[in-house]
Amino acid sequence: MDLEKLDFGAPAAERDIDCGLDDYFVESDAFQRVTNGEKTILLGNRGSGKSAIFKVLASRERKKGTLVLELNPENYSYEMLASTMLKESDGAWAKHGAYASAWKYLIYVSIMKGITIEGRKLKTGSAAKIYNYLRDHHQGVADNPLSVLISYLKRIEGVKIGSYGANLRANELEKLYKLEEIQLLFPHLNELCAKRRVLVFIDELDRGWDSSEDAKAFVAGLFQASISINQQTSNIKVYISLRRELYDSIPELYEDAQKYRDIIETINWDEETINWDEPSLLSLITNRIKHSVPSLATYNNESCWNAIFEEVLRYRQSRSFNYMVDRTLYRPREIIQFCTEALQMSKQQSNFPIDYSVISQVEISYSEERTKDIAAEYRFPHPGLLSIFEVFRGKAYNFDRNELELLCLGMIMDEHHIDVNAKNWLKDQDYEYLIEILWRIGFLRAQAVGGVKAMRRSGSSYLGPHQVSQLNLRNIHRFHVHPMFRSFLAMKEQR
Repeated sequence: MDLEKLDFGAPAAERDIDCGLDDYFVESDAFQRVTNGEKTILLGNRGSGKSAIFKVLASRERKKGTLVLELNPENYSYEMLASTMLKESDGAWAKHGAYASAWKYLIYVSIMKGITIEGRKLKTGSAAKIYNYLRDHHQGVADNPLSVLISYLKRIEGVKIGSYGANLRANELEKLYKLEEIQLLFPHLNELCAKRRVLVFIDELDRGWDSSEDAKAFVAGLFQASISINQQTSNIKVYISLRRELYDSIPELYEDAQKYRDIIETINWDEETINWDEPSLLSLITNRIKHSVPSLATYNNESCWNAIFEEVLRYRQSRSFNYMVDRTLYRPREIIQFCTEALQMSKQQSNFPIDYSVISQVEISYSEERTKDIAAEYRFPHPGLLSIFEVFRGKAYNFDRNELELLCLGMIMDEHHIDVNAKNWLKDQDYEYLIEILWRIGFLRAQAVGGVKAMRRSGSSYLGPHQVSQLNLRNIHRFHVHPMFRSFLAMKEQR
């Protein structure tokens, strides 16, 4: 085996799609449902693989001749929206509906541009009608999706707060909300799309997220617009993805959840299955091994892993895969990062297979990076999390309920030094609230009891939210800090 060529790929799909992602991609049931169009809204934590699904599907559809449009993160600027648009309180206008209409306008215009750019130079029939509209209304306009969106929003805002009479205002708003400007083009657009399928991917809406009024209206309006387009326009499919915690923090989405539930796919992973060759985090890693080391292509997943990593870690007497995956929240990006750092260290030391001496060294930096990443990931609903994590520094990582309650109560009562931003959202809360938050973000795991014991993984009797979605934590008597955080926080085993 030429292990110098071994590569686990890039943790981010946008950098990995040109380096083999399509070849070693794990086709999960979730991917199949998205591909079939059953699900068009993807929810998941950061690093759970939402972008990978979109990138692979987009790549495969382009090869089939489908027109694929991807609205990239650099096209979003919540700061610009907040500085450009009047606040609802200042303009006495509801933004949700305005953003939904502006999104529909932007998506339809983007599709029309894509069709005319990639079509024949000589336009006839429906293509000519669309081309003429774009020439008359969008020629010379900056080819920036955000500028198109803001322009339409400003038109609605102008009517809402302008000096129009009540009847005229209602008439003008109806025209804008119904997209009257492009409504007559829909039959022509449908005719062209009947010949060539169109997919629109809108991803990574968390880039630059600031939890502002406009950011929430921006995303809520997009949800409404995408559902409307998918229902009304044949052969056009709009896909969007969003981080789970942002979805939960937008009231308009939470209140209308029943409207979206049947088209939402929540991305979850398991570490492995009874059949080692079914889609799982293990197959995600071994697919990448087989891609870069062809001599392992015929190995089953277990043998493939053991060709690279020491099967049983001698110091810990546990399977190496279990040890490493137990230090993740079951997110693909985490296991890829951990394996990559271990591989780099092993190559430097010429130490194969990768053993505990290597894994324990890289775990220190990996733990620090992931702890800070999790704190940053939840910075809007729970700012100052890192200071709460620091309260656990140097302590034993196992807690009975009384110990954990006292520690959490001490933070709420300002007996420990925590960030002022964390104090603000902890104010007037009880220790049960903080325990729930720490479990929900994955920092704590709860000891399995009763029927949930069947959900145990890697021989551990403790469960996190990545393993079971709901637990009645009030009935749990023992907790521990997730292993991913322990190294950075210098936590100890209980004597």
